[in-house]
Amino acid sequence: MKKQLQKSITLLALFSAGFAFAQSQVLEGRVLDEKDNTPIEGVKVKVNDQEVTTDIAGYYSINLSPGTNYIITVSSNGYNRKEISEVIVKNDGNTHLDIVLDKPTTKEKEIEGVVIKSNARKETIASTIGLQKNSGVVSQVIGVEAIKRSPDRNTGEVLKRVSGVSLFDGKYIVVRGLSDRYNQAMLNGIQLSSTEPDRKTFSFDLFPANVIETLVINKTFIPEYTGEWGGALIQVNTKDIPNKNFFNAQIGVGGNSITMGQEFHMQKGGKWDFLGIDDGYRKLPTNMPAKNAFTILTEAQKTEIGKGYTKNMGYNSVGYPENISLQLDGGFNTKLFGKDLGVIAVLNYSNNKRRTESTNRFFTINNQLADTNFDYFTEKYSNDVTLGGMLNFTLKLNNNNKISIKNIITNNSVNHMSFRSGKDFEFDPINGTNIIARETGFKNTTFYNSTLTGTHKIDALGGFTVNWYGSFGILDQYIPLLQRLQYNQYTNIEGSPYLALISNGLSQKSGSVFYSTLSDYLYNAGGDISKTFTLFGQKQTIKGGYLFQVKDRIYNSRPFSVRLERYNQGLLSQPFETIFNQENFGTDGRFTFDEIAGNQYRYIANTILNAGYLQFDNNFTPWLRAVWGLRVENFDQLVGSTRKSDDRFVNTRVTDFLPAVNLTFKVNPKMNVRLAGSQTVVRPEFREVSPLAYYDFDLGATVIGSKNIERTKITSADLRWEYYPRNGEIFSVAGFYKNFKKPIELYFNQSGVGTSNTFNYLNVDKADAYGIEVEFRKKLDFISALRNFTLGGNASRIWNRVTDETTKIDRPMQGQSPYTINASLQYDTEKSGWSSTVLFNMIGRRILYVGNDQVPPIWEAPRPLLDFQIAKKIWKDKGELKLNVSDILNRRAKFYHDLNDNGKYDKTDALAIERVTGTNISLTLGYKF
Repeated sequence: MKKQLQKSITLLALFSAGFAFAQSQVLEGRVLDEKDNTPIEGVKVKVNDQEVTTDIAGYYSINLSPGTNYIITVSSNGYNRKEISEVIVKNDGNTHLDIVLDKPTTKEKEIEGVVIKSNARKETIASTIGLQKNSGVVSQVIGVEAIKRSPDRNTGEVLKRVSGVSLFDGKYIVVRGLSDRYNQAMLNGIQLSSTEPDRKTFSFDLFPANVIETLVINKTFIPEYTGEWGGALIQVNTKDIPNKNFFNAQIGVGGNSITMGQEFHMQKGGKWDFLGIDDGYRKLPTNMPAKNAFTILTEAQKTEIGKGYTKNMGYNSVGYPENISLQLDGGFNTKLFGKDLGVIAVLNYSNNKRRTESTNRFFTINNQLADTNFDYFTEKYSNDVTLGGMLNFTLKLNNNNKISIKNIITNNSVNHMSFRSGKDFEFDPINGTNIIARETGFKNTTFYNSTLTGTHKIDALGGFTVNWYGSFGILDQYIPLLQRLQYNQYTNIEGSPYLALISNGLSQKSGSVFYSTLSDYLYNAGGDISKTFTLFGQKQTIKGGYLFQVKDRIYNSRPFSVRLERYNQGLLSQPFETIFNQENFGTDGRFTFDEIAGNQYRYIANTILNAGYLQFDNNFTPWLRAVWGLRVENFDQLVGSTRKSDDRFVNTRVTDFLPAVNLTFKVNPKMNVRLAGSQTVVRPEFREVSPLAYYDFDLGATVIGSKNIERTKITSADLRWEYYPRNGEIFSVAGFYKNFKKPIELYFNQSGVGTSNTFNYLNVDKADAYGIEVEFRKKLDFISALRNFTLGGNASRIWNRVTDETTKIDRPMQGQSPYTINASLQYDTEKSGWSSTVLFNMIGRRILYVGNDQVPPIWEAPRPLLDFQIAKKIWKDKGELKLNVSDILNRRAKFYHDLNDNGKYDKTDALAIERVTGTNISLTLGYKF
C-alpha cells in the first residue's frame, strides 16, 4: 500500500508540472434552436463591452470577473433578441449556461424590436428541458451542468442515474430489461467496438465524468446512427476546446466487505503485475515452436519445453487487500499558427482486489427430481488493474471549420486464483469423489481507439454542413498462462489420498496449461452532408451519409496439457506447490507434456460493412415534427478460414434495409406525444460464430460457438406521452413493442457429466416483447424540509415470449426480465457543498441459460441492489470528498432450475449457482487546481 501510494503521488506531481493555469473565470455554453436543439452559428453574445460570436457548434465563451451580477444580450438574424439577467460567474471554475432562441411568430414579426426577457435560472430551465423535450427521438439527455453537480467519477456511474438503465459490474448497461448484447456505444459520433472479445458489450467505466459534454441515451432509431442495436444507443460526447486551463486530481481507497480483514491469495507473478503488465514471467518459452512444428517433435523434446513453462500452483498472501485509484485530468487552450488549439488529457489507474464465493451444481433432472452430478464451492481471488488515458486535440480554424483528433487507451488485467472443493460423480457415479482444484490465470486486455473528425460549414449553394471522420481501433487480449489442476479422493476407499486428476489423456479440465492471443483491428471512414432550408414557413433539414467499416480478428490459442502414461501415486499425491517441479517431468514414467490437436483452437475473422443513409427532419407544422428515412447496411462476414474447404469456414453476406420514422406532436410547450417505428439488427460476435471450444472453470463446462447462427432482426414500435413541468422534472408514460427474428441464445446441453457438458449458441425462430414504462422525476421543494431533494424512478412491465416451430418452445427470451424497477433519491445543496444519492434497482427473474428437453432452463432470481453516495465540497469548493457504498444489501445471487414451475425460487427448486460478491466501499478525495 505504501509503495503504491508513493508511486501515485509521484505520478500526480509529474502530471501536474506541465500545466499552467489562468486566474480568470469563464462563462461558456451553447446557443440552441428552441424548436429542434440544433446549434446556432454566428450568434452575437454580448456582456457589457465584450462581444463574442458562436462557432459552428453553437459554442461561446467570455472571460468575466466572478461574483458580479451580469446581463447578457443574445441576438441572431431570424431569431428573437434575448436579454438574460441575474447571471453570476462562479469563482471556483467555469460557469456553464446554455441558451435557447426562438423564431418570431407572425405577430412578433409585425412588431419591431421584440426582446425576450429571461434570467439565468429560467434559461437553465429552458435549455435543460430543451435538450430532451426537443429531441427528435425518444431519448434521455444528461447535460454538462448535471454531470458537474453529481459525485460520479465515470460514465458508468452517471448512467446509473438515468431512469430505466441498470448497471452491472459497475460498467455494463441493461435497458428495458434487455441484456447488454442489445445495446451499442458511440463516442463523439463514432460507433465503438466491443471492449470485451468474448461478449457483445461495452465497458462504460472508461470515460471520466468531468471530460463529458453530454450523454444521450436513444431508445428509438434514426438512420444517421448505426442500425446495430435493439435496446439503447448510448452516445458519449466529450469536450473539445477547454474555455479555461484546468487540472484535476483524484485519489481513492476502498475495499470489499468479504475481502477486507482476510488474507488475499495471489498467484506468484512478475514485478509489473501492479500495473497490469506481465514482465515475461508467464510467457511461452523462447524455444517453443509454432503449433505445426510442435506436433512433429519427439515426446522428450515436448516435455523438455513443457517443464520450463508449467508452473507450480502455490500462492502468496496479502494481509490487507486494499483498493486504490488515481485519476488525473487536465486541459488547456493555446494558439497554433494563429488558430485556437484545445488539448484535454486524462490518466486513470485503479487496482482492485475482489474475493467472491460461489457454489456450482449440475443436475440430472427427471420430472421434479434433481440428482446431483457435481457440487462445487469456489473461492475466487481477483486482482483487477486498469491503466488508461485519453488525449484529445481540437483545432478551430475559424467559426466555420473545426478538426479534432481524439485518442483513448486502456490496459486492463485480471490476475486471478480460484480454490475449489466439493464432490462430483464423474468417475464414481454411485459414491462420488471428493475434489479439490485450483485455477490460476492472468488475462491482459488492451483497448485503443483514435478518431480524426472534421466539421465544416460551406456557404456555397445556399449553405450546407459537411462532417467527415476516420478512426482506427485495436482490441488485444493476451493470456500468457492459464493453469487448472484437480485432485480426487475416492470416498469408498478408507484412507484414500487426494490424487491429481492426470492420466494418459489430454484435458482442459485438469493438468491444463493454456495460452492464447487475440487481436481485433477496427477501421472506420465516412461522412455526411446536411442542408437546412425553410419550406412552408418551417425549418427543414435533409441529411445523407456513408460509412465504410472493416474489422479483422486473429485468434490463436495453444491448449497444452500435462499427462502421465502410467499410474504413479508418488507423483499424483504431491501437493499443488511441488507437483510440477522440473524433476517430476520425463519420459521414464514421470509427467510428459503435449498440445491438444485441432484447428478449432485458432481462427481468423473479418467483416466489411458498407452503410449509407438518407434522413429527413421535417417540421410540417409548428406542432408536428417528423424525423424519418432509410439506412442500408451491407454486411460481409468471414470467420474461421479463408478456404471454403476448411470446416471452420463461415461466410455471411446480407443487406439490411433499416427504415425509421419518429413523429413528435407538440401538444404545448411542456407536453409531447411521440410515435416511432423502426427496424434494426444485432449481429453475432466472432466468438459466437467460431468453432472454438473452451472449458470454463467457473461454469464447469465447455463453451462452443456455432457456425450456423444468424443475425437478429428487430422491429420496434414506441408510443410515449411526456410532460415537463419545470427544470429537472418529467413525467412520462410509454408503450413499446419489439419483434425479434432469430434471436441468439446460449443453450445448456447436458450430454453427460463433467467436461461433456457444453453451452452452445443457437438461434430460435422469433420472440415478441411488449410493455409499458412509467418514468418520473420530481423535486420535493413543495415541502419546505425537503426543498433540496429530488425523487426519481422508472418502472417497466414487459411481456415476452420466444416461439419456435421446430422445438415447440414457448417461454421468455434469454436475458429478458418481465419487470424493472429503478428509484433514486438525490440531495443537493450547492451553497453548502453537500450532495448525496440513494439508488435502488431490481429486475425480474430472467433466463440465464436456456435448457433442453431433458434439463429445464436456469433462471436468475430477482436481487435488489441498493447504492449510496455522499459528497462534500471542501477547501473553498476546490476539493471534494466522496464516499461510495455499492450493493449495500449484499443479497446472494441465485440461479436455479424451477422444478415446480411456480415462477419463483423456493426450497423445492434445484439451486445451480449461488454467488456472493460483497459490499464495495470507497473513499475518494479530489482537487481542482
